[in-house]
Amino acid sequence: MTDHAPALIDRFGRQVTYVRLSVTDRCDLRCVYCMAEEMTFLPRAQVLTLEEIARLGRCFTELGVTKLRVTGGEPLVRRDVMTLFAALGPLPGLKDLTLTTNATQLPRFARQLKAAGVTRVNISLDSLRPERFRAITRKGDLAQVLAGIDAARAAGFERIKLNSVILQHRNHDEVTDLVDFALERGLDITFIEEMPLGRIGAHDRAEAFYPSERIRADLGQRFELIPTTEHTGGPARYWRLAGAATRIGFISPHSHNFCSSCNRVRVTAEGRLLLCLGQEHSVDLRRVLRANPLDDAAVKRALIKAMAIKPEGHDFDLAAKPVIFRHMNTTGG
Repeated sequence: MTDHAPALIDRFGRQVTYVRLSVTDRCDLRCVYCMAEEMTFLPRAQVLTLEEIARLGRCFTELGVTKLRVTGGEPLVRRDVMTLFAALGPLPGLKDLTLTTNATQLPRFARQLKAAGVTRVNISLDSLRPERFRAITRKGDLAQVLAGIDAARAAGFERIKLNSVILQHRNHDEVTDLVDFALERGLDITFIEEMPLGRIGAHDRAEAFYPSERIRADLGQRFELIPTTEHTGGPARYWRLAGAATRIGFISPHSHNFCSSCNRVRVTAEGRLLLCLGQEHSVDLRRVLRANPLDDAAVKRALIKAMAIKPEGHDFDLAAKPVIFRHMNTTGG
């Protein structure tokens, strides 16, 4: 591999510059839209080591990736995970090292994450009502999450973003309260349409679906929303609030397909390179890594070759039985 390695460009001319690295499928919560209440998690031997994940991060950045996001499950429940952030933070060419978390462990780790080079933190928060929060997460303590948000703010992260999955009849009536919460603390917030991944028991995704347009209409009764071309490298479309620094994002895989500009791929905790969130096209990177322990060129060749099978887009269909059987925690955030 030469010093001027080719970029990761798929057959549709899209360059991959953003990679989500899952470090675990385990989580200390059981959110209804993410996983079943009773889960069987991956055996340890099937999960990439932290050293293997760091190696992948290095290979990706040497191929032009500028943004890495560490996800789970809940990434901060992985033992010794701070060694991974310490390895990724200094990578040449990396402009953005971010974390998606449920915030339960942030009181313990927020300052260490900032020191390791994490640039931004995304925090899942679907309700501000303790009993409702517990129902959605099946076991979560809202006070613990709010303490994590405070810890991230105290650590000095410049932009903290809340992620809220909005479900009809569960939390759709809280969207203005969530924006008020973000405004009061100088946070950004993104509202996410639920994605149909995995079988999760009695939860009816079609019945719970609440589109971005309805959320914007709800917010428009209280706030003046101003469209903006700002982006953070991901799929969210952002709006500004008049007179405030807070940005409101919408991730709308159903109502506003964002595939045409897709610049990202995911690596699962067991080392599968997923070329699309809503398709099963993938490459077994764990096999490549372990067959070539000292040969990064072989890993890079596998990454470049994988671009040929990146699909044009997803086929999410809330009315159909899910064709994607992996849960969101397995997929990686």
